[in-house]
Amino acid sequence: MTDTTTAPARPGQHLPASDLRDWLRSDGAPRVLDVRTPAEFESVHIPGAYNVPLDTLREHRDELVRHLHEEVVLVCRSGQRATQAERALAEAGLPHVHVLDGGMLGWEAAGGEVRRGRQRWDLERQVRLVAGGLVLSAGLGSLAVPRLKWLATAVGGGLVVAAVTNTCLMGQLLQRLPYNRDAVHCDVDRVVEALADAGGPAAR
Repeated sequence: MTDTTTAPARPGQHLPASDLRDWLRSDGAPRVLDVRTPAEFESVHIPGAYNVPLDTLREHRDELVRHLHEEVVLVCRSGQRATQAERALAEAGLPHVHVLDGGMLGWEAAGGEVRRGRQRWDLERQVRLVAGGLVLSAGLGSLAVPRLKWLATAVGGGLVVAAVTNTCLMGQLLQRLPYNRDAVHCDVDRVVEALADAGGPAAR
């Protein structure tokens, strides 16, 4: 077992998957917070991770920060949502926060251990489906109703804004759907209780 008791990277830096794998085997293992939707978490997650969706983390960040005394590693699919979560926790005064470089995609590519459940589409894939469907429908519909072309323009503009600002309004809306929320009951009180107990089990 690796006897690493300090963080392999400074807070705010992206943490390589290989470093996290070694760190989790050490005596000073960090807390891993997965900020994806419950449905994504159910599909695949790092064993021992806590599922705290991004919106929930933002809403309860002060409460969470009071119980996060260890180093914290934030995980999402690719790193985008985890970076937003890192900013939220940093603003709440939590200094020892890291983002898993490449998210779950990078973790799996590096051969990291995972726990799998019922497979669901990740949020980014859902965004591509909905955005593509709207553009396709508007393009075909505009043959009969020319004004529908503006719907396709609006969707395209929204995707440009999402890329420039590194946020996604469509993704934020989709993650509130029952499909993304009902797979695992993410109870923030239970997460906080587990965090308060140094030996408490993580949400599975």
